[in-house]
Amino acid sequence: MYGFKIIIEGDYACFTRPEMKVERVSYDVPPPGAVEGILKSIYWKPAIKYVIDKIIVYNPIEFMNVRRNEVKDKVLYSAVKSKMKGKDTDISIYTSQSRSQRAAMILKNVKYGILFHFELTGLKNEDEEDSENKHYNIIKRRLEKGQFFRSPCLGCSEFPVKKIYIVDDFNLNDISPEINSLGDVDLGFMSYKVMFKDGGIPINGDWENPKFSDKADTVYYRPHMVNGVIDVEKYREGLKC
Repeated sequence: MYGFKIIIEGDYACFTRPEMKVERVSYDVPPPGAVEGILKSIYWKPAIKYVIDKIIVYNPIEFMNVRRNEVKDKVLYSAVKSKMKGKDTDISIYTSQSRSQRAAMILKNVKYGILFHFELTGLKNEDEEDSENKHYNIIKRRLEKGQFFRSPCLGCSEFPVKKIYIVDDFNLNDISPEINSLGDVDLGFMSYKVMFKDGGIPINGDWENPKFSDKADTVYYRPHMVNGVIDVEKYREGLKC
């Protein structure tokens, strides 16, 4: 099992609670699925999956209220296909007509320690015997060089990650006194991740031109944060749909 320890920092974050999607309200801490999304922005292949083992919350949990202009519509896939075929289809979205102002309660000044490993999925099997070592070295190199193929974000695309870097070990002395003073905190039921029913396998069976299913279930778990440390592995056994 190949594991990594990294630090993630950002000015703002919003890990939206699914029950409060209209007026966004963030979870106190990042769900494992959101952390996986950050890692997939750095390196992703069908042959591997990321598994989050621990989340360490270093900074005090501070919220702030903001109001944002959001576009409530999206470009239809059918309209894009029609445009690509040369038809005179308008695929524009006019923000002056489609804009709505919404409030959001977001986190500020966040810093997390993440312990994670990856596992082989068995999808798109490679002939190389040393494929695990190959993926490990690529992930390590990309983390060390700060490389990514899309900007990693903290829940929402408008809240980009400021820093990601590897550490040899986590310094628990850096956890803020405010977090330490909370002791054992029951975080309640929160999203673990979204599980797609296709299992990552194209429903058309074509890896060159894949078509994936949009059907998915949100899986929940009930973790505790003990002196700033969330032992995700410990609470993973209690996953619920």
